[in-house]
Amino acid sequence: MKKAIFLMFMVSAFGWQASAQEISKNAIGIRLSESDGFGPEVNYQRAVGDDNRLELGLAFHSKRYWDAVKLTGIYQWVWNIDGGFNWYAGPGLGAGVVSYDRKNNDYPYDDRYNDSEAFAFLTGDVGIEYNFDFPLLISFDFRPQANLGYRDDVSFDVGLSARYQF
Repeated sequence: MKKAIFLMFMVSAFGWQASAQEISKNAIGIRLSESDGFGPEVNYQRAVGDDNRLELGLAFHSKRYWDAVKLTGIYQWVWNIDGGFNWYAGPGLGAGVVSYDRKNNDYPYDDRYNDSEAFAFLTGDVGIEYNFDFPLLISFDFRPQANLGYRDDVSFDVGLSARYQF
């Protein structure tokens, strides 16, 4: 019986410690990523609870034959690892527009693609971040993305972010 009570106490203490963290109310910055073309993303995070936040991003991706603009929204759960280190994960969705460069003489795609098209996507996010003592947050994350309407494929986005917290 004593072991069961001790085990319950330890699980409760661990759960209390895991949620005893501080995430900033707001953070804004830039995320650099590579997924079917290198591109920056202007990024904003807003806390929606003690351990949860909403992340919004406006990304600009470019490759040899196309340019894309996309808007992403992700809901994240945040867990403290140790000190200023956190890890986070969550689901998201988004929409975008891609424009093709058909004027390029070695354009490899056939005519089934229009000059531009809108698309939607489902995404998720898993990452690790470090919250400095001053208002800087850096993170490294991985975002799989299932495209709907744009080549109907799955892409994998890896990014590095720096954000100012306020």
